Amino acid sequence: MSKFLITIVGPTAIGKTALGIELAQAFDCEIISCDSRQFYREMAIGTAVPEADELAAATHHFIHNKSIFERYTVGDFETDAIAKLDELFETRDVAVMVGGSGLYVDAVLNGFDEFPEIDSAVRAAVSADYAKYGLTHLQSEVRKYDPYYFAEADIQNPQRMMRALEVCIGTGQPYSSFRKRETKVRRFTPIVIGLDAPRGIIYDRIDKRVDIMLEKGLVEEAQAVYPYRQLNALQTVGYRELFDYFDGKTNLETAVEAIKTNTRRFAKRQLTWFRRNNDTTWFAFDDRLSIHAYIANTMSQKSR
Repeated sequence: MSKFLITIVGPTAIGKTALGIELAQAFDCEIISCDSRQFYREMAIGTAVPEADELAAATHHFIHNKSIFERYTVGDFETDAIAKLDELFETRDVAVMVGGSGLYVDAVLNGFDEFPEIDSAVRAAVSADYAKYGLTHLQSEVRKYDPYYFAEADIQNPQRMMRALEVCIGTGQPYSSFRKRETKVRRFTPIVIGLDAPRGIIYDRIDKRVDIMLEKGLVEEAQAVYPYRQLNALQTVGYRELFDYFDGKTNLETAVEAIKTNTRRFAKRQLTWFRRNNDTTWFAFDDRLSIHAYIANTMSQKSR
């Protein structure tokens, strides 16, 4: 267990990318990106993919490696990420993983949960209810069947809501009850760093990031993928709101405010998810000295 995976988690716009690059350079290692939307090459601006100079500063994996037209699951990512880590650890003792997608982070650190097969009739019924009653109905049902999962899930993602509801109805048990039943053995020691800040600072950073995205051409990027808006990859904050604008349901100013509001809500859910992991050590987002000291001390202790 002399191999270490330094994992950086926290809410969106908190500075995970910058810290990841800093650590990769300090340890002369490479980065596993664990953002489930940065996989897709058609989505760059709206997913805050690292800039060209950032990508050049440290080798990143799993950025723009898929198309929105490809099916790519968390189980697929677990398999690919572990294979890549095995390869990296052949020549290095340290790798860095950066990501805000909690389910994908958990899959790499602990293994992806195996869920039971659900009867096709149940899946069809849930899908029909969504088509008839909409997302709010799904949210209400998931909250009723599994309030624990509802509190931490991306409730704006209909695919996630339908999947959770299918499992709840099809098995008679909460969706969350099937998670983390068995932790897989990993051949590395995880060091999980959580970045946090006062809520006002997080919200201000989110608002500024959205403004920068708009300046870079977010509206045009969303317009390019608008014809494929039903794809699962595009059920994402920053795109859904602009799709409503393109549909004539709202104006651009309202859509932009909705992006900021929904991104703040997403950040809150990210923190809820990551805080449930007792193995995460939290730091102020800009406290670099403490972060570096903690990593060095942990490596020293674990290597004995």
